Order: sequence, then C-alpha cells, then structure tokens
Amino acid sequence: MDDELILENFLPYRLAVLSNTVSTTVARAYDKRFGVSIPEWRVIAVLGRFPGLSAVEVAERTLLDKVAVSRAVTKLIKNGRIDREFADADRRRSILNLSEEGKKLHDEIAQLALQFERDLLQGFSADELENLNSIMERLLARASLIGPP
Repeated sequence: MDDELILENFLPYRLAVLSNTVSTTVARAYDKRFGVSIPEWRVIAVLGRFPGLSAVEVAERTLLDKVAVSRAVTKLIKNGRIDREFADADRRRSILNLSEEGKKLHDEIAQLALQFERDLLQGFSADELENLNSIMERLLARASLIGPP
C-alpha cells in the first residue's frame, strides 16, 4: 500500500536523523576541544559574520529560539567570548560583538567546521554537490510554501 507510513523511509524523518547525526558529531568536537555548545557556536558564527546584532537578530539568523540564544549569550559573555553594549536610543536593546578571545575562537572553530564539512563531502563529485545544494534549496523553498500541516 502506497499510503503506509514507513518511518525509516519518510523524508522528514531521514532528514532529521541526518541532521541530528551530523550535529551530534560536530557538537562533541566543539565541546571536547573548545568547551562550546552548538547554540554557542551558532551565536559566535553569526556574530563573526554579522557583528553588532541584538540577541533577537541572532535568534532570527540562527533559527534558534530566544531562550537558547539568551542562555548561549549569557555563557559567552561570562566566558569573555562576546561583549555586550547597550544601544544609545533604546537601552533595552543590547548590541553583541565578539571579544578578541571570541574572534580567535571563531577562527579556530571555523577551520575545524570547514574540515569537518570537507570530510563529510569527500567522495562526492562537483555535479553531485551541485545537485545536493539544488535539492536542499528546493526542499527548503517547498517547506516554506507548504507550512505546517
């Protein structure tokens, strides 16, 4: 029967398993080597590319919920990896930037992340990678159009 749900063949499940497997592997490396969680790394990565964001803007760019970003920001400030200033116009709005230690950490983790990506994609041809990227973009666009069931 074509309408039977077989979990291990269900695309959303397979994507989640792939994402969780890759994220867990990367998380272990970041934690073991740098003492940084995935949410903390995402905050660092976003601020490395887009300095001067608020926590809300970081949450939007990382697709993390505000609570996860708030916890990560608090820990990163405590550990001296990011600096927080308050906007002159609105003292409730904080502006986040990487500290010098945060910039150094960003560069070190970025190299590890890029090597992990190279290792993960090893053996794929340029055409296969182009197809993979195209398929991922199309799936994301479709998912955005469809929305929740």
